Amino acid sequence: MSSSSAPESVRFCSGCGGEMQTRLVGDKPRRVCPDCGFIHFTDPKVGVGVLIVADGRILLVRRTMHPEIGKWSIPAGYLDAGEDPEATAVRELFEETGLRGEIERLVGVYYNPPQQGGASIFILYQGRLVGGHLQAGDDADAAAFFSLDHLPELAFASTRAAIQMIT
Repeated sequence: MSSSSAPESVRFCSGCGGEMQTRLVGDKPRRVCPDCGFIHFTDPKVGVGVLIVADGRILLVRRTMHPEIGKWSIPAGYLDAGEDPEATAVRELFEETGLRGEIERLVGVYYNPPQQGGASIFILYQGRLVGGHLQAGDDADAAAFFSLDHLPELAFASTRAAIQMIT
């Protein structure tokens, strides 16, 4: 009884060090510690990003990291435990583009298929620019504005869905 909800790689309990077993918990197999009762839940990776459209053109960055290396996406990054999603999205915008922005509204929450890699849950905000100078950085080797009828090769289902929303 093995699945992505009960990864065999979770061999020992993070609480007491006991050897984990796979058991049915609720409706799914989970890794469970028979000594202390700890249940390991697999959590999705969550990404956050900022959709910036200025003068009818969308801001995109070219990825230097897997997955989807060399393809273009909305400036974004992973959300760590305890982080504010809006603050993280604004920080990622600056780190990847050199531009400062403010969040205007939540656009949506998207699901990226697991076989694509990256964040399985993606929170997208719409923002507006408030300063900075366009310059690629962090895990992007290029940053540019594109007209919606001349887009480069796009990464991620969430990027494509966001662009469809504004066209």
